[in-house]
Amino acid sequence: MPMDAREIESMIREALPDAQVEIKDLAGDGDHYAATVISSAFRGKTRVAQHQMVYGALQGRMGGVLHALALTTGVPQD
Repeated sequence: MPMDAREIESMIREALPDAQVEIKDLAGDGDHYAATVISSAFRGKTRVAQHQMVYGALQGRMGGVLHALALTTGVPQD
């Protein structure tokens, strides 16, 4: 069963409470999403580490329930 965009956003916000999260369903099938996540928790982290933090927030659903997630991450502009 596909994941709902609201569920993805909720899981990311739970792990990264200050995050600005935008989720787009790329194919309309609930399996292919793009996410933009902006969080101060990413400050000083490599892009790979930032993505790992988001994948960690999804608690193992990547590659299973959630087939594809194109990620854009960054820190807030102060």
